[in-house]
Amino acid sequence: MTSVQIFLHRFYDSDLFWKFRKTPAAVIAAAVLLVMVVCAVAAPLLAPHTPFDPGTLNLMDSRLPPAWLEGGTITYPLGTDEQGRDVLSTIFYGMRISLAVGVAAVLLSVVIGVTLGLIAGWFGGWVDAVIMRMGDVQLSFPTIMIAFFIDGITKAVMPTDLRELTRFYVVILAIGLADWVQFARTVRAATMIEKNKDYTAAARLSRVSTMRIVFTHVLPNTLGPVIILATLGLGVAILTEAILSFLGLGMPPTQPSLGALIRVGNDLLLSGEWWISMFPGLALVLLVLSVNIFGDWLRDALNPRLK
Repeated sequence: MTSVQIFLHRFYDSDLFWKFRKTPAAVIAAAVLLVMVVCAVAAPLLAPHTPFDPGTLNLMDSRLPPAWLEGGTITYPLGTDEQGRDVLSTIFYGMRISLAVGVAAVLLSVVIGVTLGLIAGWFGGWVDAVIMRMGDVQLSFPTIMIAFFIDGITKAVMPTDLRELTRFYVVILAIGLADWVQFARTVRAATMIEKNKDYTAAARLSRVSTMRIVFTHVLPNTLGPVIILATLGLGVAILTEAILSFLGLGMPPTQPSLGALIRVGNDLLLSGEWWISMFPGLALVLLVLSVNIFGDWLRDALNPRLK
C-alpha cells in the first residue's frame, strides 16, 4: 500500500471520521459546502454563461424572471439582472470571490494571531502585557470602522485607476486585522501551559534555540483550537465581507461577491425584480450556515471533555 492509501485507511478507521458519519447534520453541511466550493472553484467550467464579459451580454435579456415564472426562459434558470447577466452564473462567480476573501482573511488572522500569541505566551512579562493590550484596543474597533480606516488610507495613497484593483486586498486586510485577537489569546493560553512541560525543559537543556522550541515543539501542540477557530471564523469572515460589500466598502462591481450582488439587486426590489437579490442572498445564507454547522461539529468532535 502507498502512503496515501495508508493515510486514507487510517482516516476512515479513525474516531473522528466515525463521529462524522454518525452526525447527519455534519454530513449534510459538509456535502453542501463541498458542492458550493466546487461550483465556485470551477465557475468558468460550470457556469452556464460568462456574466462579466461585456461581449456576451444582451440588454434585451435584462430583468428576465426565473424560468418557472411567466416570461422566463430555461436559458436563464434563475433569471437575469438589469445588465442581462445570468443570476445563476453571477452566484457561481460571486461565491468564488466570497470564499477567496474569507479564506485569505482567516489565514491572515491566523498568521498574525498565532505569531503574537506564541510570543506573548512564551516570553510573558512586559511583552505579554503589550501584545494583550494591543488586542484589547483592537477589540474596541469594529471591523467596519477598520475597513473605513484602511479604505481611507488606500484612497489617499493609491492612484484612482488602482483603487478597484487593490480593493480585494483591502477587504482581506481589513477583516484579517480585525479578527486576529481570538487566535492570539487562544495560542497564548496554550503556550503558557506547554512551555512549563517536561519536553520543553528537555529541549532547553539540550541547548535547542528558542525559535526552534517555539515553532517546532510548542506550535504543533496549540494548533487544535486554532483549526476550530479558523473553521468557525471562515463563516464570520464571509459574512463580514458581504456586509462590507453591501455598504459599498467591499468588492467593486467588476469583481462582485455575494454581498455586492445583493446590494445591486436591493436597488431593484421595489420594481419587482426580487430574484436579483433573493438568490444571491439564499446562496450566502446556505454557504455561511453550512460552514457554521460543520465548524460546530468539528469543535464538539475535537473537544476532549466530550469524549
